[in-house]
Amino acid sequence: MEHVPPPAEELALLDRELAQLDARRAHLLTRRAWLVSALQPQPQAPNAPRWGTPPVGHGWAPGQPWGSGPRTAKPSAPRSAQNVLLTLGGLLLTVAAVAFTLVSWGSMGIGGRSAVLALVTLAALAAPAVLLRRKLAATAEALAALALVLTLLDVYAIHAVAAPDADGLTFTAVASAVLAALWAAYGLALGKLHLPLPAAVFFVQWPLLLGAWAAGAPAIVVGWALLVTAVVDGAIALWGKGLGVRATAGTGLAVMGSAALLVGLGESLTAGGPLGALLPGTLLLTAAVAALAGAWRTPDGYAQVGGAVAGLAAVAAVGGVLRAAVPGTWQVPVYLLCGLALLFVVRVRLPRSAGRGVLLAAGAVVAGALVWALPPVAAVLLGPVQLVAEVWAGAPDGFRGTLGASMPWSEMVAAPVVLAVVAGGLGAAFRWWPALVRVAAPLITPGAKVRGAAGAGALGLGWGTLLLAAATLDVPYPVAVALETVLVAGLLAVAVAVRGADRGAGGAGSAEGAGPSGGIGAAVRVGALVGAVGGAVSAGLLSLASEAATYAVFGALALLFTGAALRTRAVVEQAVLAVAAVVWGTVLTGCAARSLGLAPHEAAPLLLVVPAVTVGLGARLRRHPVALPVELTGALGALVAVGLAVGRAPFLALVLALCGVLAAGAAVRPERRPVAGYLAAALFVAATWVRLAASEVSVPEAYTLPVTVPALVVGVLRRRKDPGASSWTAYGPGLAATLLPSLTVAWTDPDWLRPLLLGVAALVITLLGAKYRLQALLLLGGAVLALDTLHELAPYVVQVAGALPRWLPPALAGLLLLAVGATYEQRLREARRLKDVLGRMR
Repeated sequence: MEHVPPPAEELALLDRELAQLDARRAHLLTRRAWLVSALQPQPQAPNAPRWGTPPVGHGWAPGQPWGSGPRTAKPSAPRSAQNVLLTLGGLLLTVAAVAFTLVSWGSMGIGGRSAVLALVTLAALAAPAVLLRRKLAATAEALAALALVLTLLDVYAIHAVAAPDADGLTFTAVASAVLAALWAAYGLALGKLHLPLPAAVFFVQWPLLLGAWAAGAPAIVVGWALLVTAVVDGAIALWGKGLGVRATAGTGLAVMGSAALLVGLGESLTAGGPLGALLPGTLLLTAAVAALAGAWRTPDGYAQVGGAVAGLAAVAAVGGVLRAAVPGTWQVPVYLLCGLALLFVVRVRLPRSAGRGVLLAAGAVVAGALVWALPPVAAVLLGPVQLVAEVWAGAPDGFRGTLGASMPWSEMVAAPVVLAVVAGGLGAAFRWWPALVRVAAPLITPGAKVRGAAGAGALGLGWGTLLLAAATLDVPYPVAVALETVLVAGLLAVAVAVRGADRGAGGAGSAEGAGPSGGIGAAVRVGALVGAVGGAVSAGLLSLASEAATYAVFGALALLFTGAALRTRAVVEQAVLAVAAVVWGTVLTGCAARSLGLAPHEAAPLLLVVPAVTVGLGARLRRHPVALPVELTGALGALVAVGLAVGRAPFLALVLALCGVLAAGAAVRPERRPVAGYLAAALFVAATWVRLAASEVSVPEAYTLPVTVPALVVGVLRRRKDPGASSWTAYGPGLAATLLPSLTVAWTDPDWLRPLLLGVAALVITLLGAKYRLQALLLLGGAVLALDTLHELAPYVVQVAGALPRWLPPALAGLLLLAVGATYEQRLREARRLKDVLGRMR
């Protein structure tokens, strides 16, 4: 028979066993922690044992891993604190020396002055050598910095006392050379110091520049002085020792080299003739040779920068001489040709990075020429915008008459040539791409995307060339309109043809070859499509000067884009083309209304022709991806019609009703029913309200209730047939047809009867929605009831608010925010429960 102890005895037994388990657990956790610390790598003495029980005493704490060493006091101050102290000490000594030189200098004789400065400078120069032997490098650096300042003060003192009449610039140039030599020798003698050699490099920057300036030399001589200094900096940066020396020399190279190039470029651009441009050209060519020589020996990144600088300097040198021999309008093409000549670097054996830099320079020159030539193209495309304010005012004689006088067209004769040259080069690269890749292989290996970009660029620039040439030649207005329309047709043809070529080449499975295979034509196709849309907009704006031209251009555009949309099979391109065709058709209907002399509100119903066509086309296309963009574009046309009719309420009601008919027609299709159905109901209700307001009806219920009652009956029958139907579909339109107009009138009704009846009706509807769990009744009735109550209580709220102190509303608002914040989680849960309850309603 099993013995069962009394409850008190059993409880004591359990407590003892739990205590033993806790003690055992604590022991095991302690042992585990010691083992983890022992397994971690620790610095150990050479003969110290790796494992074992850590000794007790001798500075080891209990549980401390063996080999970790006894716990000692904190180490001395780190080197950063030492450096701070030395820096502050050096600064204080420097300030004292400057103060002595500038303030106390005059109280001593010439001998005393020289002796004090000489002794202090010699001591400061000699101290680092002693300190370095004692391995006090940081202190030596601080005293070397003080010595540097003292040598500058010595120079100042010599100029002020020994040579007060000497020219300041000349003296500074000589002093810089002396200081550069002194600190270079000092740095080489004490090689462990980091400051002297960078200081010598800094002083090297000034002798030639200040000497040329002091001698009153011309700008070209100053440029040569800058260039020689930059070459010296480059040599130091290549072969100098130490990061500080190379960084200082590299900074000097960048500054002095840039200044030399700017001087040479300025002199080249201002030269009066080819002979005058020879000297600046020689300077620039020398800079190019020096940069290329440096690029030959530097790492990849610097080599590429050096190659780019060499290429740009060579273009500036040769182009400057040729520029001086041609008229002003042809100067940019000269530089462009020189930049294109850099492309022959692919035939020269250069380091890969340097050659890439030269190619980058060529690209920069071409880009600069395009920046100069593209603004006139933008003026050609956007200039006809001014015709929108004067539609059909009469066709001008020439093309420029539609562009305004914003561009000096006589000075833009060379712009089409620039565009044509670049377009021809890109087109040749696109056509003979395999050969180009083989030739350029030592330097670059462009991929298929680059070829596609070249083809798109050639197409766009060729299009811009023709437009700009027509503007510069000032062709007759009909020729300009026809030219822009034909160019749009050509771009559309290219877009469709490239798609076909892409499919054929893809089916053959060929790699890069004669045809635009492997997706190469995608960039060309996109470029052609963008150019076609932009050119169509420009051509349409240009045609607004003449009624006949407007109909001809927009009719042709509608046909062209429709035909292109039918020819292509790519969804995105087809959608863009179809949307553009709908836009051009909408513009045509607007033009027809203007020709008929209709006012804007009278033209609004006519604009609905195109939306009606898009609804029918959408029914034909059904679930085709292009159907939705086409119908949305037609809906935008309907929105424009509504905007035109806003000024006249009867026409607005008519347009809204017609839009409701179109939306109802779209709602016949199942895929459009969820959106178009509600939209049709809203448009019909809005048309009713506008019609009632236009007729100055003061009792809208007489017109809305006859609609609401049968609508609700239909909704009840619909719910009986389909219990899962939404209450918004069944009852929403019928309730809104009466509640919303009545609410609108009630807000302006001074009497009490209408708000009372509306509130009672809204209350009944809300209760019915809550009882039968119908979302439409609950929300519509509740919203109308709340707004109606607010309207009735508003005067009393205003009176109460006027009687309250001004500080009370902010205080109440603050308390409300605090209460909401304190119970935020609870309020959030309640909101979620309310959302779930509403979501479960039908």
